[in-house]
Amino acid sequence: MKSLSLAPFALLAALTALGGCVALDNYPSKGDARPHPGVEAARRYPIQGIDISRWQGEIDWASVKAAGTRFVYIKATEGGDHIDPAFQRNWEGARRAGIPRGAYHFVYWCRPAHEQAVWFKQQIPNDPDALPPVLDLEWNGHSKTCPKKVERSLALEKIRLMLTELEQLTGKKPVIYTDITFHKDILEGEFNDYPYWIRSTAAKPEARYENRPWAFWQFTTTGRVPGIKGDVDRNAFYGNEGEFAGWREGRFDIGTRTWVRERKVPPQPSPGPEHTPVAQMPGASRTVAAASFQPAPLGEVVESEGPGPDSE
Repeated sequence: MKSLSLAPFALLAALTALGGCVALDNYPSKGDARPHPGVEAARRYPIQGIDISRWQGEIDWASVKAAGTRFVYIKATEGGDHIDPAFQRNWEGARRAGIPRGAYHFVYWCRPAHEQAVWFKQQIPNDPDALPPVLDLEWNGHSKTCPKKVERSLALEKIRLMLTELEQLTGKKPVIYTDITFHKDILEGEFNDYPYWIRSTAAKPEARYENRPWAFWQFTTTGRVPGIKGDVDRNAFYGNEGEFAGWREGRFDIGTRTWVRERKVPPQPSPGPEHTPVAQMPGASRTVAAASFQPAPLGEVVESEGPGPDSE
C-alpha cells in the first residue's frame, strides 16, 4: 500500500528529471522526428489531423485512420495551371478510409486572382461532405518565376476575391492558412471573421501572432504518423467534439466562434460585365477575360516544396 501511494510522486519526479519535455499526447502512436518543447501543448488537443501533398508519397490510409487522424487537408492546386499530381489519389484514399478531408490552394502572387479561383474550381470534386476549402497564403520566396512580394493593398484585393469565389463554389466559408511572416506583412487585423490555420513550430500561437484567434495550429512539419513514410505536418483543432462536428455540419462558425443557421455569401467582387478584363498583376503573363478563361500552359508555376525552416 505504501509503495502504491508513492507511485504518482515517482512518476512526477521522473518527468521533472526529463526537464518537463514529456507531455500528454492524445495520439501516442504519432510522433515527431524533431520535437520542440515550445509546442508540446499542441499534443494535448483532442482533435488532430494532418496536411499532405505529393511529397508524402504512397499513403496507407487505413493506418493513418487507425492512428486517430481526425481530418486531413490535401494540396489540390497552385497558381493557375498546376495541380498536385497525387491529389486525386489522396482524395479518394482519405474518402475510402473515412477521414474527413478538404482541399487547399497555394496562392501564386504573379497570377491574377480570378484565374486561380477558376483553376481551383475546375480541379476539385464537388463533394458535399468535403471540409471547407483552404487558401494557403505565404510568400513565394523559393519560386524561380515569382519570388517578389506584392503591395499589401494588392494582396488583400486578391485574397478577398478568392475567398469569396471559393465560398460561392462550395457554399462553405474558407479557411485561411498562413505563416508568421505573411501574417505580419499582410493579414494582421484583416479577415477577422474567417477561421485561421496558423503555422507556429517553436512556440504557442499567441506568442507569434498578435491578437489572432486560431482555428487550426500547424505545430510541426516533422511529424511521424503510421501509414506515412517520413515527415508530415501535424495540426491541432482548437475546440471540442461538439464544435468540430458543428463546423463540419455547417452549424458552427469556427471563425467567429458562433452557432449559426445559415451564412450569407458576401457579394461577388469579380469584374462586372462578363467580358471585362480581370486586373492584371505585376509579373502575370497576360490579361484574361473572365468569360474566356483558359488555363495557361503548364510549367509557369514552380511548385512549392513545403514550409521553410522550423524557426517560427
